[in-house]
Amino acid sequence: MNGAGRTTAISLWRDQRFRRFWAGNAVSQFGDRITELALPLIAVSALNASANQVAWLTALIWVPNLLAILLGAWVDQRARKRRLMITADLLRAAVLLSVPAAYVLGAVTLGQLYAVALLTGAAGVLFNTAYPPFFVGLVPRRSYVEANSKLSASRSASYVAGPAIGGALIQIFTAPVTLVVDALTFLVSAVLIGRVPVDEPPTSAETTAPSLSRRAREGLALVVRHPVLRASLGCAATVNFFTFLAGSGLTVLFASRNLGLSAGVIGTAFGIGATGSLLGALVAPRISRRFGVGRSIVVGAVLFPAPIAIAAAAGGPLWLRAGALAASQFLSGFGVMLFDVNLNALQTTVIPDGLRSRVAGAYSTINYGVRPVGAVVGGLLATVVGLRATLVVAALGGALSMLWLLPSPIPRIRSLTPDRTAVG
Repeated sequence: MNGAGRTTAISLWRDQRFRRFWAGNAVSQFGDRITELALPLIAVSALNASANQVAWLTALIWVPNLLAILLGAWVDQRARKRRLMITADLLRAAVLLSVPAAYVLGAVTLGQLYAVALLTGAAGVLFNTAYPPFFVGLVPRRSYVEANSKLSASRSASYVAGPAIGGALIQIFTAPVTLVVDALTFLVSAVLIGRVPVDEPPTSAETTAPSLSRRAREGLALVVRHPVLRASLGCAATVNFFTFLAGSGLTVLFASRNLGLSAGVIGTAFGIGATGSLLGALVAPRISRRFGVGRSIVVGAVLFPAPIAIAAAAGGPLWLRAGALAASQFLSGFGVMLFDVNLNALQTTVIPDGLRSRVAGAYSTINYGVRPVGAVVGGLLATVVGLRATLVVAALGGALSMLWLLPSPIPRIRSLTPDRTAVG
């Protein structure tokens, strides 16, 4: 029986299978923070890459998400999702190890870094589309919010401590050699996932339909037809577009040029923001129990982008400007976790077993596909109207994403019990 069918919940910390998966996920998240620092530094320090070339290095990681709708349809046809997740981890480890190997031989090129970004991004999409069916086989339905809270908390913790750890390792061992650490984290993740037995539902006749495009359309059709999935995708894509309008690059530029803050102060503000994410992930289950899953999602959809306006309105003495940026990052981090933890749990509840990877692929194609578009539009808008005005547009536009949710069933969903999440 898979996790969706269980009716009793136990503490997930008592579940050895969940502990193993959580540990592997937490370790690989810290490894990711290292790579996010190391790859650009290799491009800049070893290859004298321009700002535009570094931007492409970041963009290529997201490009595979544009094909997630097809990959999700293919994954749904495969019977063993856990094996695909392990394959994705091993692929990422192998690709990352190619960089220090080439560095030792003096053969690192920008083309190789582009290939590494593209392949690790593709492996990440494979992992993420295989993950939803694995998750419901691992976690009881009543523990969906708790599980997402724990997984999101470890991810948030990686943003608090990961950059500092990664920076120290890079300083000691150099950026290319430090990528070995991230590769090892993926190997650890693969080993731990391999030791997590789950009962995966067998593929059905519908899942093994011969046409890949037909399966992809079926996943997209469910998202469009289902009132919860349609509203949640519209909200998530809208908030992602507008928050990427004022992505971290423009926010850093605004803090430096307009607010006159030093790199150290900006870094501290972002670190405080990461603690907001950690706190949000930890308390999201308690808030959803008190106020309801649906209302928590609505509040998170507003609290995630709206605080950008606090930074945009900053002025006065140094302590007030720095405090405004820190408060903006903290509240936004808290809001995104309140939104993500509850929305991920709700989506897991309403998606049928036979369509999970297809829906995840269709969802990712749209939701992640708007991110680079938002970043490009943000750069153009900042050039035309200025950085401060762009941040205000991002805050207001992002907050309006809640309009997708209000007419939907989502605000009325209090818990994830079957009678509360059934929609027609």
